[in-house]
Amino acid sequence: MQTHKNRVAVVSGAAKGIGQELAIQLAQRGAALALLDIADLSQTCELIEEAGGQAIAIHCDVSQETDWIAAGEVVKNHYGRCDILVNNAGIYPNVHFDALDFKTWRRTFEINLDSMFLSAKVFVPMMRTNGWGRIVNVSSTSIVTNAVGVSHYMASKMGIIGFTRGLANDLGKDFITVNTLAPALTATPGTSHIPDVVRDSIVNLQAFKRMAVPNDIVGPMLFLTSEDAQFVTGQVLAVDGGMMKTC
Repeated sequence: MQTHKNRVAVVSGAAKGIGQELAIQLAQRGAALALLDIADLSQTCELIEEAGGQAIAIHCDVSQETDWIAAGEVVKNHYGRCDILVNNAGIYPNVHFDALDFKTWRRTFEINLDSMFLSAKVFVPMMRTNGWGRIVNVSSTSIVTNAVGVSHYMASKMGIIGFTRGLANDLGKDFITVNTLAPALTATPGTSHIPDVVRDSIVNLQAFKRMAVPNDIVGPMLFLTSEDAQFVTGQVLAVDGGMMKTC
């Protein structure tokens, strides 16, 4: 299925987990990839090449404007365009409010929310030039749970929804879609530190009584980044096994 043929996709947090799986499947569907992460991207690149795709790896701290600007130059020089932007990178520091300091608060916002703004400033102009674009910002279903120790995380993830809806309005005239995908707690290296009792409590809120895996999340991402989603913008798609009933 070459649903993304001749498209160039930028995916942050592509070294592992959901980002890695998405990059591989985008490549399988015909897209050329620009992979962003502060971690080693060699494994993702190898898997994409094995799948017959092409990818470039870019070291990028998504909280830094200079890194985004540099990444944009690399993508422009190598591919000449950007059609798809998936802001997947994020952190999940569990800190109870009593112990939460401003440094952790700001770092969470810098990575989880500021990165959405910085990436759009770099890649939206390329999409406007092409007359086509898809932006997907990754939030979280934690925003409707009673989890403790994540007030800063929830705030950043709620902010993503507000930014997505506002940006969708701003880019409507350009027919660039902007949507949020809110995944369930997903079995990735980034969530491996979460205690079993917390994981079980979240799974028990779902209609499907199992933890999500990256492939569960990637299918809806592929839809939102495809031609099929041309009239879907400013939306929040919960991919959570039936936990969220409204958003």
